[in-house]
Amino acid sequence: MPLPRRAALVLAAPWAGWAVVRSTGADRGFPLVPAAAFTRYAAATSVLPLAVGVLARSRSATGLAAGAAAVLGGAVLSGARRTPGGPTDGPPLRLVSLNMLHGRADPAAVVALVEATDADVLALSEVTPEAVTGLLAAGVADRLAHAHVVPAGDGQPAGAGGALWTRLEVLERSVVPGRFGQPSARLAAPGGRDLEVTAVHTHPPTGSGRQVARWEEDLGLLPDPAGPLLRVLAGDFNATPDHGAFRRLLRRGWVDAARVTGQALRPTWSPVRVPVPRLTLDHVLVDPRIGVVSLAVVHVPGTDHRALVADLRLPRAGTGG
Repeated sequence: MPLPRRAALVLAAPWAGWAVVRSTGADRGFPLVPAAAFTRYAAATSVLPLAVGVLARSRSATGLAAGAAAVLGGAVLSGARRTPGGPTDGPPLRLVSLNMLHGRADPAAVVALVEATDADVLALSEVTPEAVTGLLAAGVADRLAHAHVVPAGDGQPAGAGGALWTRLEVLERSVVPGRFGQPSARLAAPGGRDLEVTAVHTHPPTGSGRQVARWEEDLGLLPDPAGPLLRVLAGDFNATPDHGAFRRLLRRGWVDAARVTGQALRPTWSPVRVPVPRLTLDHVLVDPRIGVVSLAVVHVPGTDHRALVADLRLPRAGTGG
């Protein structure tokens, strides 16, 4: 017995609505913003209403479902399309970025990753005082002598802190405003231009309209890649490429290292105890004058986030732009 055509049309409607929201960037407020993080899952399951429309012999349901599948699939793939980066013949800068999950990431594993990658900069979020103690005991200061640690503010959980460690000379320390500690440091790169690195951690837009508003405000407070000073933003943006707010951030001039290297669909977060969902919440965004050679996604014990290891190239000292 054929499926009712009206039921097939009703089933296709949610995927069609999702496609409209994704294609127009209308994911604003709650619950659209948290839902947008799962767009790749909506795209993967869009064959379901299409199959039902075919079985119901409903041209309208089949057409609606096919259109939604095409839009959702195209949107996800377009977010992963490679984009050009800056020149890659300048001095190298290797950066490791990680959310420590309220300080639970294994500090010895973090320092081992720094050593294995010969990192110049380590950018951390959700850093607790105990995590700082553990990292120092594991020898982070032996590899990266200069630190900028921003503890959690009054009334915040201990994991609201952030930290930068670097082997480069620190010319200036500052904090980017936001819900959580976001340390920023101006660094002197041998042979290259000075640059500013910020350990990003925006408010998660998960449970309410107020949280979504805080997340949007945090994204809006991030600096632009403009002027003579080079900038890098690295960390947990709590945003996927399917979030309209993240795409608007990129349109301010940022280059996503994952897109340059074809890694934009690689998930960087999943729950500790279950394998799904898997989302791309962590990013390394660079000034367009900075080249991106590679970006690796690395598991670190103790945290639900993956570390990002970015191999960058800076403009040479004295160059214009």
